[in-house]
Amino acid sequence: MTLRTARILVATGAFAVGLILCTAVILLVTGRGEGPSLPQVAAIGGPFSLTDQNGRTVTDQDLKGRPFLVFFGFTHCPDICPTTMFEISEILRKLGPDGDRMRAVFITVDPERDTPAALKDYVSSFDPRVVALTGDEAAIAAVAKSYRAFYRRVPLKEGGYTMDHLAIVYLMGKDGRFVTRFHLNRPIDVAMAELRKHF
Repeated sequence: MTLRTARILVATGAFAVGLILCTAVILLVTGRGEGPSLPQVAAIGGPFSLTDQNGRTVTDQDLKGRPFLVFFGFTHCPDICPTTMFEISEILRKLGPDGDRMRAVFITVDPERDTPAALKDYVSSFDPRVVALTGDEAAIAAVAKSYRAFYRRVPLKEGGYTMDHLAIVYLMGKDGRFVTRFHLNRPIDVAMAELRKHF
């Protein structure tokens, strides 16, 4: 076999392999071929039993039947939490009677300080339909984990502590399943229109 023949055979083989791989990719992209399934995205949300600002037990089952927004925060939060809760309250207010067709839930990540009484005082500044929830450390850790809501205690130099936490608003459907991250940094009419899709 001459060197020229060998080069032709190698080039032809490479072309054939390339053609086969290209065809396989096209089949997978168009859905005509079998390929490895993508891993399932971990579920967000799940069972919980917490205490609201009035001392009543609230479970995930109590929230089903209407879409609801969930936000994890704490009453000593200086800016993000009150701003977020104010924006949620504004949406509920502007929805008018339709605001009764959904729920908004504030879950503390600071149960040591956020007793039902502290939460009741805190949410009195917002829409009365907001439900604030607390529990023991284990219950809060469990519900935060189910929502993939990171938080941690941060000591302060002058003493005491604050909380570092994920500032996401979750939109949950009437069945209690996660729908999407709910964005507040947009015109309020757009946010209201998205909520109405899930009534």
